Amino acid sequence: MSHLSTPAVVMGIGTGLTKLGFAGNDSPSFIFPTAISTRNTGAASGRPPTAAKPSFLSGPGANSSSSGGNLASKRGTEDLDFFIGQEAIDVSNTPGYGLNYPIRHGQIENWDLMERFWENSIFKYLRCEPEDHYFLLTEPPLNPPENREMTAEIMFETFNCAGLYIAVQAVLALAASWTSSKVQDRSLTGTVIDSGDGVTHVIPVAEGYVIASAIKNIPIAGRDITYFVQSLLRDRNEKDSSLRTAEKIKEEYCYVCPDIVKEFNRFDREPERFQKYLVDQGLGRKVTVDVGYERFLAPEIFFNPEIASSDFLTPLPEVVDTVIQNSPIDVRRGLYKNIVLSGGSTMFRDFGRRLQRDIKHIVDARIHKSEERSGARSGGLDVQVISHKKQRNAVWFGGSLLAQTAEFKGYCHTKKDYDEMGPGIVRQFSLFNVP
Repeated sequence: MSHLSTPAVVMGIGTGLTKLGFAGNDSPSFIFPTAISTRNTGAASGRPPTAAKPSFLSGPGANSSSSGGNLASKRGTEDLDFFIGQEAIDVSNTPGYGLNYPIRHGQIENWDLMERFWENSIFKYLRCEPEDHYFLLTEPPLNPPENREMTAEIMFETFNCAGLYIAVQAVLALAASWTSSKVQDRSLTGTVIDSGDGVTHVIPVAEGYVIASAIKNIPIAGRDITYFVQSLLRDRNEKDSSLRTAEKIKEEYCYVCPDIVKEFNRFDREPERFQKYLVDQGLGRKVTVDVGYERFLAPEIFFNPEIASSDFLTPLPEVVDTVIQNSPIDVRRGLYKNIVLSGGSTMFRDFGRRLQRDIKHIVDARIHKSEERSGARSGGLDVQVISHKKQRNAVWFGGSLLAQTAEFKGYCHTKKDYDEMGPGIVRQFSLFNVP
C-alpha cells in the first residue's frame, strides 16, 4: 500500500503517559502509562502468563489499512516476553517480571526498552505497517541531538518507517491553542506552560523557534500534587489514603482559588464545602473519604510552593515572567499576549484565570516603577493566558493538526534521505509555514 494514501502516525510519548493515534483525529486512539514490564533475568523459561484479552484487539481505533488480526501473529508480538502500558503494571505483580519506566523527566534513559515499547505501540496497539506511514514524534525542550539520532536510527533501521518528523512539544501545543476563540491569529509565537505528570516546563517560542536560553523547568507537576493530597489524607487518618484515591480526588475535586486565606475561612464557615468521596476497594468493600482543604490547597503549590517544598520556592507566575524577561526584547509583547496552557496538570478549574491575574500584577508593578522613574506614561501590556478544549492532549492534538496538512510529508526526512545522509540528518527539521 502506498504511504501517500495513509494517514501519518502521531506518537506523543511522555514521562507518565503515552498517546497514540493517526493524523486528522481530534483525540488519541490510545492513552496508557509509559511503562514496560519485562521478564527478569533468570526467570523460568516459557511463555509469559496469559493476560486478559485487551480491549484494543477488538475496539475502535485500529488502522483499517493494516491486516489487523494477522499482524500480531505475523510479527510475533503475542509471544514476546514483555508488556507495555496498563498491562505492564498489572503483570508486574507476577513473579519473574519487573516494571520499568524508560523515560525520566522527559528524556529516554533506556533505549533497549524504548525500542520494545515502540514495537508494541506500532504493531499491537496501532496495528499498522510502519513502512506504509510517515511518523510524527514529539520531544521535550532541550532534547540532546544525540537522542534525535538514536530515535531516527531505530525508526528507520528497525521499523523501516516511510518518513519521520520530530517536533518540539511546545510548538505543537501552540498549534493546538488555535482552537481557542481567544486566539485571533494563528501564530507560532507564545509562551507554553507544559505541565504533565513528572515536570513542568515554561518555554518561550518565537515564530516557531524555541528560545532555548530562556527555558525554565519547575520540579512541581501532577505527581507532586497527588503525593501532597495523599499526605493530607494520611495526616487526617482517612480510611483510604492510597495513591490511586489521592489521584482521583485531585482529578475530580481540586481547583485553584483566588485567595487561599479567604478560601480557608469559607470552608470553616460553610461545612457543606467538605465533600465525601466513596472509594470502592473491591470485593464489595466501600469506604468513605472526607475531601476538605486539599481541594484548593493541593493546586496552590504552583502559586505558593513553600506549602509542600523547602527546595523550590519560586511561584509559577514569577517563573513565567522571568522566562519572558530573559527573551529578546522584540518578542516579549507577543510572549505575554499568548501564554498557552498544555498538559493535564493545567486542567484545574480557574488555573488560567489565577495565573493571568498574578502575571498581570507582576507586569503592572514593573511598569508602574518604570513610569515613576522616567516620568513618562506607558501604554501598558496585554497579558493573556489561553485555556482551550484540547488542553489536556494539546501536544498530541497539535501534532495531529500539523501532520494532516498537505505539506507535512515534504517537511519529513524519508528513508531514502536517511540512507543517503545518515542519522545526523534529523538534527534539523524544516519549520511548518503557518497559514
